[in-house]
Amino acid sequence: MTINTRIVYCSAALVALILPAAAQTSNPPAHPPATINQRKENQQDRIANGVASGQLTAGEAANLEKKESNLNKEEKLMRSEDGGKLTGADRKVLNQQQNALSKQIYQDKHNASTQGTPKGEIGQRKENQQDRISQGISSGRLTAGEAARLESQQKSLNQEERGMRAADNGKLTAGDKRVLNQQQNRLSRRIYRTKHDGSHK
Repeated sequence: MTINTRIVYCSAALVALILPAAAQTSNPPAHPPATINQRKENQQDRIANGVASGQLTAGEAANLEKKESNLNKEEKLMRSEDGGKLTGADRKVLNQQQNALSKQIYQDKHNASTQGTPKGEIGQRKENQQDRISQGISSGRLTAGEAARLESQQKSLNQEERGMRAADNGKLTAGDKRVLNQQQNRLSRRIYRTKHDGSHK
């Protein structure tokens, strides 16, 4: 066997060994796309993180939770019309809506509105309530609809506080604080009851 023939055989053997390995690395296995439930879970986590970090105000969180709640209702309706299952068309619609909600979460978390640093006792209580709602979302003890209602109530309290401060040169009177604390007490009890009512997302 000539040297040239040996080189050809060796080259062919090397190619035979390298090609299968190259084929394996050039096409890595694709990760399966996230399921509808995984996407919902991810959105809830992002909202909870935004509430906890102060990037989302109570109003923004309430709006996002309301949209998530409406998506959940739409999914439930789709399933009821198809024997508990989602069709390919259903999944496509839900994914498009989740994409839109995902963009909204990002925009709300990165705009100029933030929950801000707590000021005094009232500010600390608001922060604590937000943390409890956030924890309820993360743990699944609050549904999207429940969280939206609680966030809406917190938003109303925040607006009332702003009105009180505006009436008193940016400060809260002792009477203002007493009223706000009573309302925070009621909201605190509502958060507790809602987290322990047996409803889960």
